Amino acid sequence: MPNAIAYLALALWPLLMFVFFKRLPVGRALILSFLGAYLLLPPQPAAFDFPLLPPLNKDTLPNVVALLLVIFVVRERVQFLPRSKVGIALVAAFIFSPVFTIFTNGEPLIFANNSLRGLYERDIVALIFTQTLILVGFVLARQFLGNREGLRDLLFVFLVSGLIYSFPMLLEVRLSPQLNVWIYGYFPHVFEQVIRAGGYRATVFLSHGIWAAIFIMMALASAIILWRNSPKGGRSWFFIAAIFLGFVLVLNKTLGPVVYATLFVILVLFTGWKFQARVAVVMAALVLIYPLAKSINAVPEERILAVASAASEERSNSLRFRFDNENILLDRAMEKPLFGWGTWGRNHVHDAFSGEITTVSDGRWVITIGVYGWLGFLAEFGLLTLPIFMFAYHSSASQRADQQRWRQSVSNEIPVKKQLEDRIARYVPSPIGGSLALLLAVNVADLIPNATLTPMTWLIAGALLGYAEKIADKTDNNMQVRPKPTLSDSSNRIELPKGPRTIL
Repeated sequence: MPNAIAYLALALWPLLMFVFFKRLPVGRALILSFLGAYLLLPPQPAAFDFPLLPPLNKDTLPNVVALLLVIFVVRERVQFLPRSKVGIALVAAFIFSPVFTIFTNGEPLIFANNSLRGLYERDIVALIFTQTLILVGFVLARQFLGNREGLRDLLFVFLVSGLIYSFPMLLEVRLSPQLNVWIYGYFPHVFEQVIRAGGYRATVFLSHGIWAAIFIMMALASAIILWRNSPKGGRSWFFIAAIFLGFVLVLNKTLGPVVYATLFVILVLFTGWKFQARVAVVMAALVLIYPLAKSINAVPEERILAVASAASEERSNSLRFRFDNENILLDRAMEKPLFGWGTWGRNHVHDAFSGEITTVSDGRWVITIGVYGWLGFLAEFGLLTLPIFMFAYHSSASQRADQQRWRQSVSNEIPVKKQLEDRIARYVPSPIGGSLALLLAVNVADLIPNATLTPMTWLIAGALLGYAEKIADKTDNNMQVRPKPTLSDSSNRIELPKGPRTIL
C-alpha cells in the first residue's frame, strides 16, 4: 500500500503547478505539469478517492488543477470544442457515450456465490465527469501548444526529461525496480513481469516496464526530430542524446518500443515530412479498422506468431496469450456491441461459480470496446487519430494552393529572371508537424497490443490538432505567407515619366 510520502507528493503537486503557471508561459507550464506528474508521482493505487468523483491520481490530478489554474490564475477562456464538425461530434460522443452505456446495463451479473451490480443513474455524473477530465490535457494542449513553438517545446521537454529519467532507469536495470518501493512504499504490479532475459527492465515511478520503455522511445524520437529540424551548427548534441537514449532503450529489454524506435528513426532520417505524414495516416487507418478485421477473423494471427517465434519463443508465447484473451473479450464485447458493458469489470468473462475475472485485457482497444462499445471506441480513437488526418490533409492542400497562387503572381509581376524557388512564398508547414504526426501514430498503434494511453499521448494529439487547425485557417503568425522582396517592393525605385522610350 502507498505510504505517507506517496500521498504527500500528490498533495504538494498542485502547489508546484501553481508556481509553473505563475512563472512560465502557459504552454511550457502545461508540459511540465503533466509530464512531471506522469514521471515523478506515485502510480496507482495511490490516489485521493472522493465520493462521486473519479480517483485523483497522477493521471487525473494535473487535469483538474491545470484547468482551474488556466481559468483563475492565467485568466484564459478555455476553448473546449475543436473547430471542425467532426471534432465536435467526437468530443460529444466521448463525453456522453457513458450515458447510453448506463441505460443499457442496469441488470446485475449473478454468479453462484457472488454478484456484480448493474449501473445506476447516479453513475452518469461520475462517468461524464471522468470522461471530461480525461480530455482536459487534450483541450489545453490544442489551445496553448498548437503552434511551431509549442510543438518544439513539447519535443524538447520530452528529450530532456528522457535524458534525466534514463539514469534511474539504468539503476533499476542493474539492481531491479526498487525506487517506487524505497520512496513510495509499494510495487505497482507483478514483480515477475520485470524479469527479462536474465536481467530486469526498469519501471521507476511508472505503472509498468512497457510504459517506461515507451517513454524512452518517445524521448529518442524527439531527439531525432529536433536533430533533423535544427540548424547544422547546434544540433550535434541532439544526435548524441539519441544514441544514448537508444542504448538505454535496448538495455530495458522491451522488444516493441525498440522496433518502433528503429522504424521511426529510419523514416525521419531518410524521408521528408510529407511522406512521414502519409505513413502516419496509413497507420492511423489500420488502427481504426483493426477491431473490425479482428471481429471477422481477417487478422493473420498465425503468421504474426510465426514471425514473433523467429525472434523469441518467449515473445511468441506472450503474443499468443494476448491474442487468445483478445478473442474472448471481443466475443464478450459483441454481446453488447454499440454501448458496451460498462465499468466495474463487467466487460470481462467471470467464473460462473466464484465470479472471479478469468480474462486479461492488455490492448486499450479491446478495453474501450468492452466498456463503452463501438461508440466509445470510435470516439476515443477518433479523437486520437483526427489530428493525424487533419494535419496530412490541410498541410498538403494549403501548401499546394499557396505555391500555385504565388507562382502565378510571380510570373505576372516580376520582370527579373531569378530562381523560381527564391520567388515563391515562404509558407511551408513545419516539418516537425509531419514527424510529430508519425510519433502520435506510433503511440496509437501501441494501443493495439498494450493499454499505454497516457497523458503524454493526449498532449501530443491536442498540440497537433491545434497546429492543423491553424494551418487550415492560416491564423498562425509564424505561418503567414511572406513573399521575398522584389524590385517592385523597393523603397528607392525611380518613377519614369510615361511616354515613348528608346532602347537605352
